[in-house]
This record gives sequence, C-alpha cells and structure tokens, in this order.
Amino acid sequence: MGIISWIVVGLIAGWLAGKVMKGRGYGVVVDIILGILGAIVGGWVFGLLGLGPGRGMIGSTIVAFVGAVILVWITRLVKKA
Repeated sequence: MGIISWIVVGLIAGWLAGKVMKGRGYGVVVDIILGILGAIVGGWVFGLLGLGPGRGMIGSTIVAFVGAVILVWITRLVKKA
C-alpha cells in the first residue's frame, strides 16, 4: 500500500476507535497516527493469534482498527494513573 492508503486507513481506523471507545477522538492528526500505529500493533496481535493481517483496504482497516482500539485503551489507562 502507498502512503496515501496508509493515511486513509489510519484516519478511518483511528476515528472508528475513538467512536467505539466512547470518546470524541483526539483530532484528525492524532487519529491518523493512532490508526497507523494501530496497524502495527494490530498486525503484531493478529500474528500472535496466528491470524493473517487481511488483504486489501478492508482487511488492513480492520487490523488497524483493532490495534488502534488497544492503543486508545492503553492511553486512557495511562491518563487515569
């Protein structure tokens, strides 16, 4: 995937993670960063579970979304502490 695709996937995944985690998000830039980092975390988690990361834009978005949800959850835990 190209850089534009990664940005689009990151934006979608970060925005979805913010909505699912009952927040208002962190803004477009941070949502993109969370989504892209979420793709890395999601790929790692899916690898640990023996699952493939998925193919195409939808599979990448799902993996990035799962990772972004994990990252949002961790950041909220750290903020509470």
